[in-house]
Amino acid sequence: MRKITILSLMLLASSIAFAQEYKIITTVESIVPLGIGRSRMLDAKESSDYKNLTTARVDGKKSDQGDIKREDIKINNFEETKLLNFYSAVGINFQNIASNDAVVTSKLNEMAKEGWELMFVTSGVESEAGKQDGEGIFITRYVFKKK
Repeated sequence: MRKITILSLMLLASSIAFAQEYKIITTVESIVPLGIGRSRMLDAKESSDYKNLTTARVDGKKSDQGDIKREDIKINNFEETKLLNFYSAVGINFQNIASNDAVVTSKLNEMAKEGWELMFVTSGVESEAGKQDGEGIFITRYVFKKK
């Protein structure tokens, strides 16, 4: 009986040890001249089950994705932290960048205190870059995990 109890506890402990939770924090920083864009840090406070938004193609052509509505995908509960834009009226604003770094660092430190481990950081830039380039964003995703 004692062996069964010990074995059961070991199995329970191993299943708990492998259970992981992931979380993504996203920053979107505007690259719009004159500071007229919007920059934010976003933290979803509710989850979404991808299975409810996924369909399967059997023949490679027919898709039921049209049956999934945009409102089925959107969540309503998220935290939005204001950030500053990269540009001011005279060009790139280094004080704004340093200020954003301080805000993001504060969030990352808070996540670490809550037991989240930063696993990956990925970023990208979108900009038209045409003759009258007046829009663009710099987006960064911070992927965390927690056991």
